[in-house]
Amino acid sequence: MKLPYSWLKELVPALPPVADLEPLLASLGLPLEGTEDVPAPPEGVLLVTVTQATPIEGTQLTRLELDTGANGPKTIASGAPNAVNLPAGTMLALVTPGTKLGDVEYGVRSLQGVESWGMAASAKELSLGESAAGLMLFPPHTAAPGTPMHTLWASDTVLDVEVTPNRADVLSVLGLARDVAAALNTPLVQPPAGPAAHGAGEIEVSLPTIGSVIPNDPTQKIRLGSDYFVARTVNGVQNGPSPLWLQRRLMLCGSRTVSAIVDVSNYVMFELGQPTALYDRRDVVNDRILVGRGLRTGETVTDLLGTTHTVTDQDVLILDGRETGVSNVADAFARTDAQPNEGVLGIAGIVGAKHGSVQPDTQDVVIEAAHFDAVLLRRTSTRLGLKTDAVYRYERGTDPTLPPRAADRIAGLLGELGGQIHPGATVAGTPTLPAALTLDADAARKLLGMQIETSEMAALLTRLGCTVTASGEHLNVTPPPWRVDMNVPEDLIEEVARLHGYANLPETLPTLRVHPDNAGAEASSRERRELKRAVAGLGFQEVVTYTFTSDEEAAQARSERPNVRLKNPLTADRTGLRTALYPSLLKTAASQPAGTEKVLLFEVGHIFPAPGETERLGLLMRGPLAQANHAQGVAGGYAAFRGLLEALAGTLGAALEIRQLRGSDVPAALHPGIAGELVWNGTSAGWLGAVHPEVAAAFGLKGDTYLLEAALPLPGRPWAFRDPSRAPAAWRDLAIIAPAQVGYGQMAALLRQEAGPLLETLEPFDIYSGAPIPEGQRSVAVRLIFRGEKTLSDAEVDPIMDRLMTAIRGQGWNIREK
Repeated sequence: MKLPYSWLKELVPALPPVADLEPLLASLGLPLEGTEDVPAPPEGVLLVTVTQATPIEGTQLTRLELDTGANGPKTIASGAPNAVNLPAGTMLALVTPGTKLGDVEYGVRSLQGVESWGMAASAKELSLGESAAGLMLFPPHTAAPGTPMHTLWASDTVLDVEVTPNRADVLSVLGLARDVAAALNTPLVQPPAGPAAHGAGEIEVSLPTIGSVIPNDPTQKIRLGSDYFVARTVNGVQNGPSPLWLQRRLMLCGSRTVSAIVDVSNYVMFELGQPTALYDRRDVVNDRILVGRGLRTGETVTDLLGTTHTVTDQDVLILDGRETGVSNVADAFARTDAQPNEGVLGIAGIVGAKHGSVQPDTQDVVIEAAHFDAVLLRRTSTRLGLKTDAVYRYERGTDPTLPPRAADRIAGLLGELGGQIHPGATVAGTPTLPAALTLDADAARKLLGMQIETSEMAALLTRLGCTVTASGEHLNVTPPPWRVDMNVPEDLIEEVARLHGYANLPETLPTLRVHPDNAGAEASSRERRELKRAVAGLGFQEVVTYTFTSDEEAAQARSERPNVRLKNPLTADRTGLRTALYPSLLKTAASQPAGTEKVLLFEVGHIFPAPGETERLGLLMRGPLAQANHAQGVAGGYAAFRGLLEALAGTLGAALEIRQLRGSDVPAALHPGIAGELVWNGTSAGWLGAVHPEVAAAFGLKGDTYLLEAALPLPGRPWAFRDPSRAPAAWRDLAIIAPAQVGYGQMAALLRQEAGPLLETLEPFDIYSGAPIPEGQRSVAVRLIFRGEKTLSDAEVDPIMDRLMTAIRGQGWNIREK
């Protein structure tokens, strides 16, 4: 948010210099993003009066006759579009001969036969604003002709304040001044108040009825479009250029000037923080306004800039009084015969319609100042892609009591422009005031870790505008209406610490009080950290990818299409929530720079398959390991990938088993002959294997790529301590001949079941097929290690081996003798 230092100092006379103000604002949680020194116009820029404006025939130039004061009558030629037909008496900024703007020195030159004495300037040419669309124009009698402009347009410093989303109250000069004055404990000067309204206004306003319901759903309470609406009228306003002081402040706030009436509305928004809308009274049919949600569906609204928007029954609209058949908004919900869209004055709190907008010849004005539903407004503005200064404030939460004050202030400023202010105002609805909160001072001291007196807490909160009453060590606090972010006692404690000064909080170790219900709550986080640390220790690099995906990406990866769709996707390739991790890993691998030798990636993230949400671990391996030598039809890269998983399991103390997958059990993204099931601590946890060549080609990946995707948390197993045996081990080797489709996991399960408690370790060490092994079968050699409390004899081990061989033959398998 940009605002001039001079405007802030007007409300806080004790404001320190900019250099000292910067750390103060930072301590309040409102740091400066930057400052900009804006110089005054050069001395050679004068305010002069137009006595006559005449188009130069055959050109796009206008001849301007000027009264320059002591320099006498002068003539210039201007090509600015707003120079045409300038009324006599209008004042403008003239760069006189001999004056330099930047590196350019202006003088007297001839344009289309007109001797042009200097140049009439735009705001951008004078480095006072961004507008270069036309000359800077000022009302008649702004100053005596020939007055140097710098005497009325002094140099200033623009403060660019960083405002967090919860601090909507400081999105105005008054709001920031409140905070600064409270921090300095110095008086705050309120902006001038407009004439307060007395009696009824001229405009009839219909708002939603409290408690009204949506048709066909009588149990559902609606969100009201507006709970507080104020309308005032001012007639006979002289709409032209804004006063110089008003233009100066708007430009320093980064806003462009339009016309006196429109500029007054913008000025009050920057001053008080209340967005408003001004309508040409000629378009407010029957002097009546209808406000509410669901008034129109499928209709189009043309805004001020000519852009057309389609509205829905979720949008809050402002309509004129041509809806003669509707007595209130509740009746309008059931209507099916809505009138054409020319009756729309605006989309509430977001943008005004072309119909009802202020025109150059507007004289009679209807002022709208209202409090709108922030949730409905945010939804509408997001759907329509409209983010205006008004939306920026409304969607964060405005002071619900502010509309009357803003309407009065605008009425007073329009009165200064010659308008006749109607003494009354129409007020519809009532503002919703903040609820009282109870602050336990002892709890606050414990949370802050410092001793601060209860009376000081009350004083600090009072300085912020709260109403505070004390009852012992408890404070009954009613937040001010502009602090919509004070909702719970912790918010009050934060404000006490903020105003007391975070730098004054002592350095103490926190006192940890773990609630019994939270015992062990950190276990899942600890397990996740240990898993990440172990995976990273194997050389994998962690990546964090988008949770969003698209149908096209899912089709490329052969994964499930998104089940959860985004209403407002950021881009066309992120339209839904992903149902698997591996497409993101493949996309990341494909984006690696050319020449990258080794790619080892992992991600721990959430996916959203039907019907819910789960957390997964994903691994990807490419490069030298993945392209290891192939032997006997078994992918060497797969063996390397499996070796990494075995190392991971060993690090985490888990039992790992890989079971071969065949046929329909193979995930669609994997090579049908190189795929396995991940069995972790005896429980199926996921899958792994080589990426299917067609999937790899879809992502532009060449060479072997291996994937793993496993559900988290990985299955655990009970831990038990056992003293290591001092006895030596007994080793036996056994070669099992079985059909090739019999996996090692099936063999191992049978051997462990039959071996009994003396079997300590079981591991394969050779696989062989070929003569003399029958065709279609293979030999799997395993090593069995037995260990007991004492040295085992053959008499103890041989019966176990006999039992194992009997079990093997019972399965129809054989034992290889040699």
